[in-house]
Amino acid sequence: MIKSHILGYPRIGAQRELKFALERHWRGEVDAGALEAVGAALRARHWAEQRDAGLDYVTVGDFSFYDQVADHVLLFGCAPSRFRFDGSATALARTFTLARGVESEAAAAACGCGQPHGGAAALEMTKWFDTNYHYLVPEFDAATRFTLDPERLLGQVAEARALGHPVKVALLGPLSFLWLGKAQGAGFDRLSLLDALLPHYAALLARLKDAGAEWVQLDEPILGLDLSAAWALAYERAYHVLHAVGLPILLATYFSPLQEHLSMACKLPVAGLHVDAVRAPEELAPVADWLPAHKILSVGIVDGRNVWRADLDDCLARLAPLLARRPGALWLAPSCSLLHVPLTLAHDAAVDPHVRPWLAGAVEKLAEVRTLQRALTEGEEAVAADLAAARAARAARRASPRVHRPEVAQRLAALPSDADRRASPYATRIDRQQARLRLPAFPTTTIGSFPQTAAIRAARAAHRRGELDAAAYAAAMHAEIEHAVRQQEELGLDVLVHGEAERNDMVEYFGEQLDGFAFTAGGWVQSYGSRCVKPPILYGDVARPAPMTVSWTGYAQSLTQRPMKGMLTGPVTILQWSFVRDDQPRAASCAQLALAIRDEVLDLEAAGIGIIQIDEPALREGLPLRRAGWDAYLAWAGRAFRIAAAGVADETQVHTHMCYAEFNDILPAIAALDADVITIETSRSGMELLRGFGAFAYPNGIGPGVYDIHSPRVPDAGAMLDLLRKAGAVIPARQLWINPDCGHKTRAWPETVAALRNMVEAARQLRLEAGRHGAAAPA
Repeated sequence: MIKSHILGYPRIGAQRELKFALERHWRGEVDAGALEAVGAALRARHWAEQRDAGLDYVTVGDFSFYDQVADHVLLFGCAPSRFRFDGSATALARTFTLARGVESEAAAAACGCGQPHGGAAALEMTKWFDTNYHYLVPEFDAATRFTLDPERLLGQVAEARALGHPVKVALLGPLSFLWLGKAQGAGFDRLSLLDALLPHYAALLARLKDAGAEWVQLDEPILGLDLSAAWALAYERAYHVLHAVGLPILLATYFSPLQEHLSMACKLPVAGLHVDAVRAPEELAPVADWLPAHKILSVGIVDGRNVWRADLDDCLARLAPLLARRPGALWLAPSCSLLHVPLTLAHDAAVDPHVRPWLAGAVEKLAEVRTLQRALTEGEEAVAADLAAARAARAARRASPRVHRPEVAQRLAALPSDADRRASPYATRIDRQQARLRLPAFPTTTIGSFPQTAAIRAARAAHRRGELDAAAYAAAMHAEIEHAVRQQEELGLDVLVHGEAERNDMVEYFGEQLDGFAFTAGGWVQSYGSRCVKPPILYGDVARPAPMTVSWTGYAQSLTQRPMKGMLTGPVTILQWSFVRDDQPRAASCAQLALAIRDEVLDLEAAGIGIIQIDEPALREGLPLRRAGWDAYLAWAGRAFRIAAAGVADETQVHTHMCYAEFNDILPAIAALDADVITIETSRSGMELLRGFGAFAYPNGIGPGVYDIHSPRVPDAGAMLDLLRKAGAVIPARQLWINPDCGHKTRAWPETVAALRNMVEAARQLRLEAGRHGAAAPA
């Protein structure tokens, strides 16, 4: 028996309906009922797409109004006590409180949170494994208690069944849920909560069984990580408890090979096992050998992480031995949730027609799974046309002269061995930079972007449609840049930015100006909440035909005597946040990007820009999930950053920015980047990240974020000063910068100005305190 299913589906909608409904709701323009109606319509549409594609089950439980991990926090009633939920708020209101924080007593009353004056910060946010999706991090401590609140999930099961769909419910497994959380309190072990959590999971499975769910998919992606013996051993007892309920369990792993956990996963008391045959094709044969014949083997055969059309012949060649090897049932699926790819790319008119036939979004991947199922059950002749079309697309891509450019390979081969090293060490450079820049103690700056207003977006859209010519568009952007510069001068910031009004996205903007990239009009992918991005498609060798940022930054510098930062996205982040070609090593593509960014850095320096920021928020995200692969990755990723940055003179200061990831375990590699200043996200974690930087004695400048720009909450100067005092306890005063966590692109001007005013005031007070105590200023 061969069946087909998916692990999850994009939820934002073909026209980003969820994004716009969320933002209207947050602005108070539509009530919760209207938002819920949008969610119900999207779920119904997406289940219909799965049914119409011929899948045997629809997947329920993958929809979320913000984040699926935060949904589990509410599902199991373990929201941090600091939110003081009193039971009066809806699940929707509590979700947004976890995600966006509580600003005031009035807001607390509105959300059913008894939090006193001063509000509550949102849950910390970090990357979902090695993807660009951000999840909200659960907080666990010795006082954590669980209670089951399944009504929202059961309601969705009822919706799907009322529409006539056979239902498979997707949930995060109990061990991955605990692992992905954060322990509060020294020495607290999250695993100690497992025995208290399991009865609630079992009760949930019983309720789902009674509600008519045919299967439950329990995602345990941490089985692809390096687990301690205690965590690995906990799987058997956990799944014995859940197996006893009687609802068939499909245990799902993805993103990484099982390796030492393979035998254990095959032996667990579950009805089926899903494995990622894209990330771990070498494990298909051993899984087929180890998995008992009475269990279902679900093979993630279509890539759920990238947009390239599947090589269906290769997929069938890998599946055929499985059918011969084991008599058990076989299910076919994408490798992971399709949350990570656009909904569809088949008819996107903005995609280069030369490249479009090579691509597949979620809808197209449903069809690929169904084609493979039919080929195996009905014979290849039944899908001959689909197989022929896939072959033609693959052949055209391999033969395309636009994919390989000899001059790019020649330039890389000729690169000197010391191209990634600055001329002088940091101690020498910083003195020369300070002589040029003359910055005060604890310099203040922002990360780069300012609010993307309706006027900015309208001007950009009109320019793209040809309704606004280049001169008029430049004039509109110059006006926005001047506004940003004047605001910063009025606030008293020390190092300014031009605000990035001209940029649609920090990766897409650069990709649009580099050879080797293709773009979409509707290829949106959720990053977090209502935040969506359109990743560029890196299909060929990369080159920079012309400067990309110099004119905008140069104009901004002409408006002020204060230092103006040039703002660039680094090669690793462009790589990580694009859909990357799969026909050469990622390291090779990254090196090509590094050369393109190096050219831009040198042009900015030549234009008189004395500070250049090369953002690398995705550096940590790119780490292989197994530690055995870390050193090799960090070597080529670090070298790519240094190639981009190292060509400038000592007097030019290089910054980088990283956010929403744990960095303490790769601090030597971060230090080896040799950026003059690094800015990092720390406010949601209460400066906890800085402990590692202090213990490591990080040698260069560092700017810990003093407030969270992803929340509308504006902390006062006192709260920021408290965080800076914590930072000052571990970071020498000479190295300390003051800045927000991230850019202000998604915020409005009033809250941006209010927060920055408080930040500048906190810096002023810190300088006074440092003066009284005789602390040294930055060199």
